[in-house]
Amino acid sequence: MYNNSNRLYRSSTDKVLAGVCGGLGDYFNIDPTIIRVIYVLLTVFSAAFPGVVAYIIMALIIPQEPPTFNGPQGSY
Repeated sequence: MYNNSNRLYRSSTDKVLAGVCGGLGDYFNIDPTIIRVIYVLLTVFSAAFPGVVAYIIMALIIPQEPPTFNGPQGSY
């Protein structure tokens, strides 16, 4: 079976807007908060427009993380 651990996805569990920074954090095995802080600093100090456009493009291009099945959630 194909292993999806090395694929880049938008996070469905650790997201603020579209899950882009959460997905990048999962992909690079870094805390997504650090990714968010770096992204905000780069966006603010590089005339915000390119950072916003880059985030929108990544949100459109990077696929959503596939759902995972964790088994039954009820107690027996």
